[in-house]
Amino acid sequence: MTTKITLDSVVVASGDQVSCDLGGEAAILHLKAGIYYGLDPLGTRIWNLIREPQPVKRIQDTLLSEYEVDPEQCEDDLIAFLKKLLEADLAQIKK
Repeated sequence: MTTKITLDSVVVASGDQVSCDLGGEAAILHLKAGIYYGLDPLGTRIWNLIREPQPVKRIQDTLLSEYEVDPEQCEDDLIAFLKKLLEADLAQIKK
């Protein structure tokens, strides 16, 4: 099942994980699956933003203020990354 993510979607990190910072990068352990994931600094920034429920638009606005990136490219890459987190059951959409 593919969940549609829009700029209005509210995303939050799943409760079935633990994570830690490793010098600007994140290591995440999915507790139920027993799988480790690693995030680069940008992925870690997004991960830190979704520790609390956030609309995708607010995450995009934060990234646009912190990085030099085209808004459309930022939206496309952000939504693709969030889809990967959802597929790995590391994040969820709040209704």
